[in-house]
Amino acid sequence: MKYIFIISTLLLSSCSQNSKKPAKLDAHAPPAMSTGMIIESSAENKQIFLTNINQLTFAGKRAGEGYFSPDGTQIVFQTERLDDNPFYQIFKMDLELGDVEMISDGIGKTTCPWIHPDGQQILYSSTHLDTQAQQKQQDELDFRASGKERRYSWDYDDNYDIFVKNGDELKRLTTQQGYDAEASFSADGKWIAFASNRNAYNDKAANMTKEEAKIFAIDKAFMLDIFIMKADGSEVKQLTTHRGYDGGPFFSPDDKKIVWRRFSADGKRAEIYTMNIDGSDKKQLTHTNNMSWSPFYHPSQQYIIYTSNKNGFGNFELYIVDAQGEHEPVRVTNMEGFDSLPVFTPTGDELYWTRKKDSNSVSQIYRGNWNHQAALKALNLQ
Repeated sequence: MKYIFIISTLLLSSCSQNSKKPAKLDAHAPPAMSTGMIIESSAENKQIFLTNINQLTFAGKRAGEGYFSPDGTQIVFQTERLDDNPFYQIFKMDLELGDVEMISDGIGKTTCPWIHPDGQQILYSSTHLDTQAQQKQQDELDFRASGKERRYSWDYDDNYDIFVKNGDELKRLTTQQGYDAEASFSADGKWIAFASNRNAYNDKAANMTKEEAKIFAIDKAFMLDIFIMKADGSEVKQLTTHRGYDGGPFFSPDDKKIVWRRFSADGKRAEIYTMNIDGSDKKQLTHTNNMSWSPFYHPSQQYIIYTSNKNGFGNFELYIVDAQGEHEPVRVTNMEGFDSLPVFTPTGDELYWTRKKDSNSVSQIYRGNWNHQAALKALNLQ
């Protein structure tokens, strides 16, 4: 789940400009919102970035991270909605027909789905090969049934591996112990970028200092780095060596860059970075000194959308920043609750993101029409 980390939070009727048929996930879904959203980018300059906002998913305890097929007609996403498994499973939705199909096998934990440019292969991470997977499911079900509560946090299970599914065939791409997840294909389908803390479990673990080992024992995200590999799992190369979380990598539309989120070693701050796909020319784009994460390129490659709690610890809003990091970021959303994990459609005229209205609601996927020209103007790119 390109969803995730130490801050311990994360985590349809679709009415698009292309006149798609409404996608209905639940028979008893509430009516969608259709009001425009006026966002203030400065005291003098108001822009309308998002209009015709609709809730896309309704079922399950939570849902999020919707990523598109190349033609924009389907999304894959993760959701908790099985009676016998409390953890995320991977589903695919046809945005024109509203049909929903489960992709994963229903066992263990899954996260971070992505569709190959061929429109057929689906990438995701899973713990279904863990011999304790079903026992962990039952333990979590029993805990929830007990009425006890705990703050939601992401589990960097060291049994996560990356798989690609093509029809009925499921191929395992990673085999090392450690959290291998947050993976995405390049636009040409030849490469996969992903995050892993494998170096805390293999022979490189000896390079950790005693203090680093103590931190890792508490925070499994501390040793996460960005890696790249061929689409068949070969030619694995580590791109970052930063102590602290490096994760959530996505390729730029031209496959020349990778954008990702980097956390400080203490896990209290995160900023948006880019680098070349060989790991060179690392560049920090944001300097907000708070939690800025979940970056994603607009198809124009002129700017990046991301999430930040710049306006309050529990108030995550969407922002945009130019791809060179030369201009001040601009706020996109202004709503109570949690707004994150934004993704543009392949055409760039719609935005999908994960939203949690308040502490009593569940996170679900929303969408809205996107005003590209307003974004360019707000960032002084035209």
